Amino acid sequence: MNTQAIAQAPGVAPAAAAPVRQRIEFRSGNEAAALAARDIGYHVMGFFPITPSTEVAENLSRMQAEGQHDIAMIAGDGEHGAAGICYGAALGGGRVLNATSSQGLLYALEQLPVQAGTRVPMVLNVAARAVSGPLDIRGDHSDFYYALNTGWIVLCARDPQAAYDLNFAAIRIGEHPDVRLPVMVVYDGFFTSHQKRRIQVFDDPAAVQRFLGERPAWPSPLDTEHPATFGAYMNDPDLINNKVQLSQAMEAARGVIPQVFAELEQFTGRPYAVLDSYRMDDAEVAQILINSAAETAKEVADALREEGRKVGVLSPNVMRPFPSEEFRRALKGVKAATIGDRADSYGAGGGNLSLEVRACLQLDRDNDTLVLSRIYGLGGKDFVGADAKVFFDEAAQAAASQQAKPPVFAYHGATAGRVGQGAKPGLPPIRVEEVSRGNATVTTDPATGRLKVELAPLWKMTETPGRIAPGHGACPGCGAFPTLHQIDRVLEGDVVVLFQTGCAMVVTTGYPTTAHRINYIHNLFQNGAATLSGLVEMYHEKVRRGELQRLDDPTFVMITGDGGMDIGIGAALGAAHRNHRMMILEYDNQGYMNTGAQLSYSTPFAHRTSTSEVGGALPGKRYHHKDTAQIFASCHLPYVFTASEGYPEDLMRKVAKAQYYAKREGLVYGKILSFCPLNWRTADDAAEPVLQAAIDSCFFPLYEVEHGHTTLNYDPEAAGRRQPVADWLKLMGKTKHIVTPANAAVLEGIQGEVDRRWSRIKAMHEHPLL
Repeated sequence: MNTQAIAQAPGVAPAAAAPVRQRIEFRSGNEAAALAARDIGYHVMGFFPITPSTEVAENLSRMQAEGQHDIAMIAGDGEHGAAGICYGAALGGGRVLNATSSQGLLYALEQLPVQAGTRVPMVLNVAARAVSGPLDIRGDHSDFYYALNTGWIVLCARDPQAAYDLNFAAIRIGEHPDVRLPVMVVYDGFFTSHQKRRIQVFDDPAAVQRFLGERPAWPSPLDTEHPATFGAYMNDPDLINNKVQLSQAMEAARGVIPQVFAELEQFTGRPYAVLDSYRMDDAEVAQILINSAAETAKEVADALREEGRKVGVLSPNVMRPFPSEEFRRALKGVKAATIGDRADSYGAGGGNLSLEVRACLQLDRDNDTLVLSRIYGLGGKDFVGADAKVFFDEAAQAAASQQAKPPVFAYHGATAGRVGQGAKPGLPPIRVEEVSRGNATVTTDPATGRLKVELAPLWKMTETPGRIAPGHGACPGCGAFPTLHQIDRVLEGDVVVLFQTGCAMVVTTGYPTTAHRINYIHNLFQNGAATLSGLVEMYHEKVRRGELQRLDDPTFVMITGDGGMDIGIGAALGAAHRNHRMMILEYDNQGYMNTGAQLSYSTPFAHRTSTSEVGGALPGKRYHHKDTAQIFASCHLPYVFTASEGYPEDLMRKVAKAQYYAKREGLVYGKILSFCPLNWRTADDAAEPVLQAAIDSCFFPLYEVEHGHTTLNYDPEAAGRRQPVADWLKLMGKTKHIVTPANAAVLEGIQGEVDRRWSRIKAMHEHPLL
């Protein structure tokens, strides 16, 4: 590959020494980033799972379980929390890593200027992915474009080898005393992140540590002999001076980065230029792209060169600081260039790469390069050789006519709509009369003031159609949909549902179809409860003002699960304290199942997940699960309950009560144990014995808290069915390791915690005030 460096730091001699000892492996970009983290030996990794970057943490968890590294891996409650973990850890004076994508980067965005403005180096790997809405899990650059103004160094890794190498460069650049800034390594989600290539990895740990050197000893709150204030309140005239210093650090990086790249080349034998230049020596026409698409364009450039066309490709390895001078130099003799952005800066006439190249060329009065701006590849849309050829052809046409003919700015690859053609009609909306069958009759017990529910026979309920139609894409045996159908059997009247991101959302709403026959809303994990509470209050306010005719008291229901009560707990507790008239129902499957079964705070102690792996060094998750039912009960809600899909009558009675309270008094919360055979590692039809064992072992007690009074609905001890927790754990592949002699102490600790929590619930059940 004829790749040349556009910029070389003054006085840096060409690489001469033999590279470090290396070995060849077949790895994806995410695997390469994880291997780099292992070889760097970070002190701490703060993380939260999000597709497609989660594999970085998964691979590190797997290696940690086998004793291959000792990085402290801390699962945040969300990406914002993970960023805070990283900031605090970096202030402590060690090396810190994070990895994220898409909404995760945006959720953490508030923290990024804090980390840069207080000059705290750390490394963030970004597997770039489309930003919602609508929700899309494939790759483009709309996430990291948001971060370009946060003060972070931004390196671009076009392939798995670069994802590995540039993590080492990130340490050296960020920790340089003239720079001292956090560094982002960006590679393309689902292109580079999951694409496997042969890469070379270091095979000499001592040499790697010599190359990295020691992290400089900057002031730290852990230095109690020299106390200092970190993150002081700062007004004018000081703030502008702080930003001057940050700007100076970024300018210093312009000189530091080429030096580090030159040393990296000497260490690895692989060159990295600030601006990658391919066949540009005599190019008259060029295209400019970031990361993996540039590699496709290079192949097309080779083919066109065979036809005698003078074409070339430019691709930055560094986006911050932006390589303006390098672009000016590279485009000096180029007649026209097509610049492709995998994200738009809406209303600005191009994406960030296009706008910044055009801006830097304005400062070169001798440069007459005509520039075309194209938005391409959004939402992971493939960029193939034919697309690259179009970009070359469009630039060639502009060069031949000596003018950038309209459209100077355009989207490439969009499909025109046709009049009269839209989404295919789905099933007709379900009418209230179809689902309001009186399957649950709710009355108030005059003696206790609590509600009583009389259910219709189960056989009669089978006639009630579901508000979710058949045809969803859930896994065989998934417990979310039996749970939702049981809920639907007893809900009366109009229902508006909000689903947080999760399995139940993803498998029912793939555009252009939907399985929902009622009004449905989606918002992301972190803000579902706030969104629904806003809708609830708008309904009541419009009714109050006479702007909306009162409906038949619609019931507003939020469905959450797949760990949504981790990242979404703040918004949910806010809604609970405000006591909106709505329901929050959580199908608890004990992990982030929609992204690949990562660790959630709902995951029980020692259970295996893809980010709490089991191996010779570690036995699984290291802390006990979060008891969300008790958390919401402490908010003094009208009604809180636990249930299981395996006890349908109990579940439906509680849902009927929940609807009664949600329509009259305020927010209710229900936690429903839900079967996940894929990630619990059981047979698809094993729900009945597995769920029964969870309940009979008292791990998941069935109870309700009505106006602050706890009632135990099923007592395995009184029924003579109490069994040890080991009888439940041995039924699942994710927990079989716990019931081995090697983990006897772990099992004893789990049994003790189950006994303690069970005793508390029984004590509250028996106490007149609790």
